[in-house]
Amino acid sequence: MSNQISKNELKYWLSFNQINEIGPVRFQKILAYFPDLKTAWQASIKDLREAGLEPKIIEQIKIKRHEISPDQELEKIQALKIQAVTILDETYPKLLKEIYAPPPILYYQGNFDTNNEILFSVVGTRKISPYGRQVTEQIVYNLAANGLNIVSGLALGIDACAHQAALNANGKTIAVLGCGLNQIYPVSNQQLAKKIIAAGGTIISEFPLGTPPYKSNFPQRNRIISGLSFGTLVTQANLNSGALITAQFALEQNREVFAVPGDINRLGSQGPNQLIKNGAKMVSAAGDILEFLNIKRVNNIKTANKILPQTQEEKNILEALINEPQHIDKIAQLVRLDISVVSATLTVMEMKGLVKNLGNQVFAKS
Repeated sequence: MSNQISKNELKYWLSFNQINEIGPVRFQKILAYFPDLKTAWQASIKDLREAGLEPKIIEQIKIKRHEISPDQELEKIQALKIQAVTILDETYPKLLKEIYAPPPILYYQGNFDTNNEILFSVVGTRKISPYGRQVTEQIVYNLAANGLNIVSGLALGIDACAHQAALNANGKTIAVLGCGLNQIYPVSNQQLAKKIIAAGGTIISEFPLGTPPYKSNFPQRNRIISGLSFGTLVTQANLNSGALITAQFALEQNREVFAVPGDINRLGSQGPNQLIKNGAKMVSAAGDILEFLNIKRVNNIKTANKILPQTQEEKNILEALINEPQHIDKIAQLVRLDISVVSATLTVMEMKGLVKNLGNQVFAKS
């Protein structure tokens, strides 16, 4: 692919990502100050300080530089047939790039083509009930059959059910892990992960190889599930479920949240019912989501050679972009629509080839 960093540079990304104390924010400081990460890896204490890094972080870099071999880090992922994409690469997910502190690097196995797919996340409880299984299978099957790429977390319960339902529909699905890709968690879902890859899907993690599935990793993982997607559906979850953390991230990322209502006397329905009370879109069938997103059949969207705007919202947005590119906030102001509606419509229009995302939420007519 064009605009991909070289393997010689990638090995330094892999090395910096092995230092736990360097998260996305500090990673951005390093990228902003140094011309490349090879230079940063070899930098003096003075230069690291001028890059804005704290003394304790600089001390960790000094220690790790003696413990980590960049060449070996590259050899590790190559030996396991794992690939990596950085935030500077053209293939890095565009929607994920828009969130606060996006992961600087993603490890993946499978077909990584997120920018030519419409991604939609489905999450929920690990303690799935017959009702939760039924509604998840029904809704996800129809979403996948209509071309949506289903994103979830490969956990037991709703996550695994969503992945399998997408596969049953001959669709694609993406599993985002809270550990290194060389140790699939939970172990009982290893075969499911293999099926996902074999069916043209992807397993993804921001965590370096060897990272155990620490409990603290999963909320961090959840921001990627919602960040990859332009909508998140919660089918069943109690009030303490991590699925509600994913829904909260989706709201903070200006993405749509959907929920399936359930029996008020059941714990697994308390989460979705609460989300609906707080403004989430109530869903009883896949058609509710497809209709809201103005998607009739995504496969037609992706294969059509020339597509005209189909809805009044799309026509109004094109009119707003007729003279020059505009930021999403300005577009919402010009078309007098809620920002969430504009965001969802722009995502679909980008898939249709009607608009282009120029970065930093600035859009132009194609």
